[in-house]
Amino acid sequence: MKRVITILLLATLALSFIVLPSCSEKSSGTLRVGMECGYPPFNWTQTDGSNGAVPISGDVTYAGGYDVEVAKRIADGLGMELEIVKIDFDSLLVSLESGVIDLIIAGMSPTAERKQNIDFSEPYYTSDLVMIVKKGSKYESATSIADFEGATVVAQIGTVHDEVIDQIPDVIHKEAMADFPAMRIALESGIVDAYVAEKPEALSIEKAGLDFVCVEFEEGKGFSVTEDQVAIAVGIAKGNEERLAKINEIISKITEDERIQMMADAVANQPVG
Repeated sequence: MKRVITILLLATLALSFIVLPSCSEKSSGTLRVGMECGYPPFNWTQTDGSNGAVPISGDVTYAGGYDVEVAKRIADGLGMELEIVKIDFDSLLVSLESGVIDLIIAGMSPTAERKQNIDFSEPYYTSDLVMIVKKGSKYESATSIADFEGATVVAQIGTVHDEVIDQIPDVIHKEAMADFPAMRIALESGIVDAYVAEKPEALSIEKAGLDFVCVEFEEGKGFSVTEDQVAIAVGIAKGNEERLAKINEIISKITEDERIQMMADAVANQPVG
């Protein structure tokens, strides 16, 4: 019996010398972040890990962009490993609610309708809605949404962009499309006269060298939107108040200058294609 007790004591002593990971190390699991990886400069897909891109789960490609940089900061602040999960934009909410992902960081606005199902962080970016048209188009010099009267206009499915189209007089509201590459093709081919986007999309098309123009509206002559429709925030399943508070703390530490630089870097780094 004494021999058994001695062995147990030695085993206990040995365990006491095992070095446990520091609280500062990433030891709290994996943070699965969903995004479409097709909305530059917020998020995109690329073939390698250059410029800070992160591997996409279950794929050989990588995700880069403004949203990825925000996701990296949040994962680091939570002490977790970041995993990017590529999901169609209109499937992000159900993926979050079903537990496939932990967060949505995908250029998503915290609208009242979405807030009925999930919670949102404080905004990490705010932008204006614009229209993208072809160079030489009769809409190129537009200064008001009224100037698009009778135009054929499209937007991405499941977005605020699609909701506001009907504010245009006598607009031909084209069925929403899956992503921005599809809308660019539709515009280039003449299927639509314009598509609704956010101002960073204008920076993207300029970088890509596309034969498009961004139409910005005079004050009071653009789309009528609420503050939460043009803000962009992190989506999280309801019932995670403690984690949400921590995420808000992390976002609050990203200064305005840093946000501007992060977007400038995202525009510069996005794949031209």
